[in-house]
Amino acid sequence: MAQDVRPIRRALISVSDKSGVADFARALADRDVDLVSTGGTARTLRDAGLTVCDVSDLTGFPEMLDGRVKTLHPAVHGGILGIEELAEHTKAMAEHGIEPIDLVCIDLYPFEKTIATPGVTLEQAIEQIDIGGPAMVRSAAKNHDRVAIVTSPSQYERVLADLALHYGTTLDLRASLAAAAFARTSAYDAAITAYLSAQADGDDLPSTLSLGYQRAGELRYGENPHQPAAPYRHAGYTGPTVVGVEPLHGKALSYNNLADASAALELALDLAQASGSVGATVIKHANPCGAATASSANDAIDAALLGDPIAAFGGIVACSHAIDLAAAERLSAKGLFLEVIVAPAFEPDALDRLRERWTNTRLLAVGKATRPERSGLMVRTLPGGALAQRIDAVRPDPDSWTLAAGPEPDAATKSAAASMVCITRALTSNAVAVGRTIDGGLALAGAGAGQMDRVTSCRLAVEKAEAHASGGIAASDGFFPFADGPQILIDAGIRTIVQPGGSKRDGETIELCESRGVTLLITGMRHFRH
Repeated sequence: MAQDVRPIRRALISVSDKSGVADFARALADRDVDLVSTGGTARTLRDAGLTVCDVSDLTGFPEMLDGRVKTLHPAVHGGILGIEELAEHTKAMAEHGIEPIDLVCIDLYPFEKTIATPGVTLEQAIEQIDIGGPAMVRSAAKNHDRVAIVTSPSQYERVLADLALHYGTTLDLRASLAAAAFARTSAYDAAITAYLSAQADGDDLPSTLSLGYQRAGELRYGENPHQPAAPYRHAGYTGPTVVGVEPLHGKALSYNNLADASAALELALDLAQASGSVGATVIKHANPCGAATASSANDAIDAALLGDPIAAFGGIVACSHAIDLAAAERLSAKGLFLEVIVAPAFEPDALDRLRERWTNTRLLAVGKATRPERSGLMVRTLPGGALAQRIDAVRPDPDSWTLAAGPEPDAATKSAAASMVCITRALTSNAVAVGRTIDGGLALAGAGAGQMDRVTSCRLAVEKAEAHASGGIAASDGFFPFADGPQILIDAGIRTIVQPGGSKRDGETIELCESRGVTLLITGMRHFRH
């Protein structure tokens, strides 16, 4: 019944994202395709000089109820779902004046972006729940033997290339577009389900966990070369992200590259937010081995790389601000090897220098130096199920902490302490980190992470820090169960300790710090990362 190549005689186009739609529609019109559209899209196409038939002329009914009803009509769905090769379908379509629709271009109302907007109300979110759009998408995808369904501007080029080569759309293309369409409606429904479930349940953890992510490219492999992997993007996320970003340079990314690049970017942005300056990080195997704040990208990157030069070899660097030529020269130093460099942008001369220096190092420009407030769920799959929790988005606030022992810290020490809390939150627990102040900022000097006891984390941190521990600041992601860990830190020369507190033996740690003249700040908040 179906033909491999199907001509396009009539196209229905109705999109929220207008980018490229006029050019796409013009290319169709140049092939004598009749255009049908609605509301704002019709105006956009007419403004571009194209002849467009309104859906209301097709259905005989005006758009009504504030646009809630406009395409839910047999003249639309009959044209999409009809099978011309079936005599019964042809007869019914002729009797009711229904003409075939061969291409549907719909991208759905921007529900995900709407609910990601700070202060959005339930009423505003509900108005962005598309009804007619998903119905048309599903109709066209169901009948993909005959109809091409386009759900993203990224697909325009593929469709036009098929038309240029075959004077129609091939079954292979239509099948691929249909699969993408059902994935899109599935992700859309998942976003709505999650949002409304959270509203109905009265808390942030919905009774039904529905995840809707769109595949965003290819990966070389997973955690190991024998494991296939791919990145998936949340359609509603508006902040800087490494997911779906095409490298400006370098070879293809792997699962580990992308996971570590994301961790590096998040910590760099956290540090910039906490310090009000530039943040830079070096991540190796999911843990920061270098992190720093400074007044320039060059100084922050330099201090981060010097935190643990051995571990930094083969690491991933991220900076909260654009990479300029001075920073690029530092990243091009002899003896250094990096897998990925992440930043909001790369200045042209900096990009040229890095491309000249590195053959395979991936360069990721993620855009936007700032990001929205962190929110949403973290999900970890388990055999037979999953765990979900809210993202740990609490900003460190030194003014809310308790001075439990020692001298009152000055403003610079409080700022450094806030940055250290960001760093320990990025380390795997049990985490203890040692930092040193530098001109205009702070640098990670050593860390102990992923240990079964906090004493060992303290030993590793001061061992890595070496002489930089003297006069430095230490932070712990959890409380010290005994005073033995703080004893190790203080004996190494640490002058300020930041910890959540909450141990039955906090008094012993407080007494130790008081006797040694060490400032002890208790935050009252744990930041484990498993």
